Amino acid sequence: MATRILLVEDEQTLVEVLRYNLEREGFEVQSCGDGREALRLVQINPPDLIVLDLMLPNLDGLEVCRLLRADPSTARIPIVMLTARSEESDQLIGLAVGADDYVTKPFSVKVLIQRIRALLRRAGGEDATQVLAAHGIRLDRRTHRVTVNDQPVHLTLTEFRFLEAFLRQPGRVFRRDELLEAAGTDADLVLERTADVHIKSLRRKLGPAGEFIETVRGIGYRLREPDASSESSNLATVASSRRREK
Repeated sequence: MATRILLVEDEQTLVEVLRYNLEREGFEVQSCGDGREALRLVQINPPDLIVLDLMLPNLDGLEVCRLLRADPSTARIPIVMLTARSEESDQLIGLAVGADDYVTKPFSVKVLIQRIRALLRRAGGEDATQVLAAHGIRLDRRTHRVTVNDQPVHLTLTEFRFLEAFLRQPGRVFRRDELLEAAGTDADLVLERTADVHIKSLRRKLGPAGEFIETVRGIGYRLREPDASSESSNLATVASSRRREK
């Protein structure tokens, strides 16, 4: 069965160019030019990936992305945000609301297809089925489910891959480019601050457990190595500390 892509773009000429090239690569393409219509189509038949324009009538791409990420049934669909805006702030906002990648117009269709394929590889994952766990965080690679103290946490694909890298090697310091590489992103094509945006969102979603992701100044990030003797009380200690600080 062909991989299905929903193309949400109101510039018809660009839709025709992208449809032609994507279908030539073997993808099945559905398109619409309206944010509300995109949400309706996703609910009816969720695609494997969404190419989402930022500037749309009725409901802009940022709001569409935010709503998709807020719904557990659509939270993990890979999203490539497509826009004419090239300012760094716009890119960071797009990533902050849950976009997995960000491509600015004008762009090379070949580059866009490469980015799409990279995201789809990440979404497919590997064949391993082991569960990774530390600090009350549990990540199931088979089902792509994450829980903290048995409570479900809904992550984007990039956040999931970041967390997977941390849980595989607790205590190891990851540079930003290494995290992006682990997530299947070409670090040469994105801003270094992209990793910071994803880390901020990941920490927030993990709640108190997010504080175990430590910043190593001038280098990157690491997941604090669990202490077997105190693992069961670590999360409660962090939560208590946060309450005292408020």
